[in-house]
Amino acid sequence: MAAVKKGIFWVILAAVVYALLSYHFILIGNTVKVLKKSELTLHYTFYNAKGKPNDAILSIDELRRDGIADLLVDMGRMSEEEKEAFLAGYEKEGY
Repeated sequence: MAAVKKGIFWVILAAVVYALLSYHFILIGNTVKVLKKSELTLHYTFYNAKGKPNDAILSIDELRRDGIADLLVDMGRMSEEEKEAFLAGYEKEGY
């Protein structure tokens, strides 16, 4: 019985670690949004966007690459036109 409990513990721990490596947890306003990462990493696993301007949020390569601009549009923090303008600016700079 103890071996089964240990096995269950390790499976749950592995699942939690995998989730932390696979997803960004973004605090926008009073809600937490989940954003799939493009690669397994611990960079920006938890990010507080509360009170930060959109250009500061979009300046983070990992978050921008993983689609935080679409999340900002969905949350009403920016329009589709603003998103396109921001992303076009980053494409010109070579990011």
